[in-house]
Amino acid sequence: MDGTIPGQVELTVNDTPVKLKYFTHGFIEHIINGILGSLRGTGEIENLELSIDEERQVKLNLNGAVITLTPFANKIICGTITGMVSTLKGAGKLNRLNLIIKQ
Repeated sequence: MDGTIPGQVELTVNDTPVKLKYFTHGFIEHIINGILGSLRGTGEIENLELSIDEERQVKLNLNGAVITLTPFANKIICGTITGMVSTLKGAGKLNRLNLIIKQ
């Protein structure tokens, strides 16, 4: 392990950027890869934009394609991501979340 971070991960909570340390960056990237790998019709992340709004609706744009989620998938993805992010220093109460991953 050489200390370099492979992809770029940008996290914004309630329109405020959250600075990610090495472990958190890699953890979020791996969790998101696992989530996407479980969805039908998805592939490797080149460019991902994920958002969660005030109504807890998840929007996924993977490599330029909008991914439609079932209500169950929306609920479990929202719960997983908001649970993970809510523990981060500086995240505060989560109303809106934007996550961008670029490889």
